Amino acid sequence: MRIAVKVRPNKPQQKISFNKELNIYEVDLKSNPVKGKANKELISVLKDYFGKKNIIIVSGKTSRTKIVEIH
Repeated sequence: MRIAVKVRPNKPQQKISFNKELNIYEVDLKSNPVKGKANKELISVLKDYFGKKNIIIVSGKTSRTKIVEIH
């Protein structure tokens, strides 16, 4: 399954919500978007949320809007 994700770094706590109007998951992360820290945290948060082990960022690795593949 592929999902669209909008990442919001530098937030006080982690949070996932789904925006039905835009059909996109919005994920608040504590990490800064430096040296892949936010991407690593995003994958960890999505693994916990979906209960899946194989999650890959397909596109948007340096963007706040990403396409993520979940197996």
